Amino acid sequence: MPHDSSTPPTPSLTPSPIPSPAPSTPGAPAPAGTPRPEPEPLAALPVTRPAGCPFSPPAAFAELRAEQPLRRMRYPDGHLGWLATGHSVARAVAADPRFSSRYELAHLPFPGMADVTLPPAPVGDLTGIDPPHHTRYRRLLMGKFTVRRMRELTSRVEQITAEHLDAMERQGPPVDLVAAFAHPVPALMICELLGVPYADRDRFQHHAMAASGTGGSLEDQYAAMAALQEFVRELVHVKRARPTDDLLSDLTTSDLSDEELAGIGSFLLGAGLDTTSNMIGLGTFALLSHPEQADALRADPGLADQAVEELMRYLTITHTGIRAALEDVALDGQLIRAGESVTLAVQAANRDPARFPDPDRLDLRRRATGHLAFGHGIHQCLGQQLARVEMRVAFPALLTRFPSLRLAIPPEEVPLRTDPTMHGVQRLPVAWDA
Repeated sequence: MPHDSSTPPTPSLTPSPIPSPAPSTPGAPAPAGTPRPEPEPLAALPVTRPAGCPFSPPAAFAELRAEQPLRRMRYPDGHLGWLATGHSVARAVAADPRFSSRYELAHLPFPGMADVTLPPAPVGDLTGIDPPHHTRYRRLLMGKFTVRRMRELTSRVEQITAEHLDAMERQGPPVDLVAAFAHPVPALMICELLGVPYADRDRFQHHAMAASGTGGSLEDQYAAMAALQEFVRELVHVKRARPTDDLLSDLTTSDLSDEELAGIGSFLLGAGLDTTSNMIGLGTFALLSHPEQADALRADPGLADQAVEELMRYLTITHTGIRAALEDVALDGQLIRAGESVTLAVQAANRDPARFPDPDRLDLRRRATGHLAFGHGIHQCLGQQLARVEMRVAFPALLTRFPSLRLAIPPEEVPLRTDPTMHGVQRLPVAWDA
């Protein structure tokens, strides 16, 4: 992602001697230059958002970030690791190859997960692997997600968006925006990208909606995920036999095995569907809760580019990441030992006033470049350009088609997702003047 010249300098990542405190007489003032006493480790990761503030991070993050952007934290399993709340610190960790993304190395910071140990990433999951395996997959995929190629899909995004807005208008209010718009638009674009046959798209959307966890039991969600994986495996066999003009067919000419192709296809489904769907749903909720911002975008669709970046920063739906140190690393005056986990509070980093003035205000005219909502470093979101195209089309089109769009229920009744790493809405009932 582009980072402008106002981005604060990245903290030094080279080991440096940490000064020892000078001896002092009890009761006497500390000598000049003596390091501040180390605060007690944080007892737990803050997870509770302020009451009535569905778009705000847990309030404790602001104080923690101001006190010490990189802070010791006790994990539920007893591990003594770290919490990064500052923008520059979180960005530095995400960019440093001495921190691993491998799932099996991470200690989970989320309450109630003391006994949960993650297995290694499944085949094709780029998020949970390091180089050289990550490099091999990423290199094969990078050419498929260029800015130019994603912009070529804009007309198709516009067509799919218009079709679903037409369907909403025919149905009449109220409608659940998630089911009618926020989910199917990115789902159909993933179908376009992977080359899912038209005859199979209803089945795909049914499984994808169930797998997203927006309805039904946890067992239903797991069953839908298994069905999606089987769906992709079948699709790989079809593409091997009868390739068409799509990403999955392109990859059949590489050295990837069928298992790797199916794994990558499943990974792209999860990474490109659930995140964008949540952004459109939660982003619409935020715009309707800030009508002056919705009016600004409705009056000037040219604001769409800036609006998407600001909504990504302000909402930070993928709000928490984890890295494990592969060796000792000196960072921000602290020494992170090999094997220690660092939790990246991305939602706190994106509200850091040192990087974004007045960060708790939604301002679609803000130049929010440098936010970390798409990640940073080698694990920066592969499909971010497609997501941008979808949102740049979806938000202005929705607001223009329905100038009187509003929530159909009180805002405090909108059901929110409570996933450990994903924020969003389960449903968003909306209405308008017919």
